[in-house]
Amino acid sequence: MNRAILVIYRPAAGRYAAQFRSVVAAATELGVATVALLPTGQPAADAAGLPCYHADLDDSEAVRSAVTTILAAHPVERIFPLFEGDVLTAARCRRDHGIGGLDPEQALAFRDKNVMHRRAVELGVPVARSCRPETVGAVAEFAAEVGWPVVIKPYAGWACGDTHRVDSTEDLARVWPLVADDRHDYRVEEYVRGAEYHVDSLLRDGEVVFEQLSRYTYSVLEFRDEPGGTVSRKHDLTPAERRILTASATVLRGFGMRTGVAHVEFFLRDDGELVFGEAAARAGGGSIVPAIQAGRGINLAGEWCRLELDPGHVPATTLGPEIGTEYLCSDRYGRITAITTAEELRALDSVLDADVWKTVGDVLAVPTASNDVLGWYVCEGRDFDDVRARFKVIRDAFEVLTEPAGDPSCG
Repeated sequence: MNRAILVIYRPAAGRYAAQFRSVVAAATELGVATVALLPTGQPAADAAGLPCYHADLDDSEAVRSAVTTILAAHPVERIFPLFEGDVLTAARCRRDHGIGGLDPEQALAFRDKNVMHRRAVELGVPVARSCRPETVGAVAEFAAEVGWPVVIKPYAGWACGDTHRVDSTEDLARVWPLVADDRHDYRVEEYVRGAEYHVDSLLRDGEVVFEQLSRYTYSVLEFRDEPGGTVSRKHDLTPAERRILTASATVLRGFGMRTGVAHVEFFLRDDGELVFGEAAARAGGGSIVPAIQAGRGINLAGEWCRLELDPGHVPATTLGPEIGTEYLCSDRYGRITAITTAEELRALDSVLDADVWKTVGDVLAVPTASNDVLGWYVCEGRDFDDVRARFKVIRDAFEVLTEPAGDPSCG
């Protein structure tokens, strides 16, 4: 093969395995070789037989150096980062070597929430009110203006890591010491109440060739109390929901995406006002990719690869019923002694797919991010309410038993 792609892949995060396999399969079908860049010390069974290189993926300069070495040996024409934290570094590597795709200026609009929201305002897309947390007083003044609660979040974070919902002056006194030393890495936003949606899209030459609107069934910032679920909205869209699709396309083109995959989030306030949340230049996280694969027949990462390598490619999708997916969670902590398997979940009525990331012997701790869960499942239903009802039946069938991790009988 005289063409090659580079995939930046973190195998320890098992949720990217199916995406990686799909990208490799798509490239192979088109006669293009795949090279994998993996974290130092982490082999990947899925990359067996492929040229593999290693670097500290959290060190941008180390990655750029590794990519220079890779390009000296392989005719790489596209770079595919699967993980949010690799998007900006991949863009810098593209600029280093004149490779097509998002450049650093464009990638920053998808990674830096300060840049992201400023650019959305320039595009005429409403955003949540925000401020910089230069002092605790600045945060308190902002909260007095917009009302409690407020949200303190990293401007370049993901999966709600290090994100704090602050409900009162007393709560701010608790949270401030957690962020004060790194305050310049944070931003503060008003807490937007309303339904939260996401749009998962594929673009080719600046045109949307696939999009799916979905609605979350929960508050992302309350993931400790509710499992994370989302349900597709493919049929009988309301005028407000159609506005979300229009706004998403505006954001993606305005941020500079030409060909790629994206996950964009919006809020719909109770009064009908649309509020932009954030946008990412990668496939949706958690179980969004397998949910779309089950419901629409395509893997978003694989289709991204095909669109990059084949200018004439058109995703072949199905429509079908509404599809929902929900994280698997447990309020039990300690060492797992018994857990429902993925096979047992797939045997339940309406379940199309499932994956359980934990097994007997693993230790469960209190979650620290919205994707710190036990697995996921995908099911189908007639509409949003029907899928939510099915969620409860499936959730109740998922059982986890634990014992204290320090129990001597655990060995």
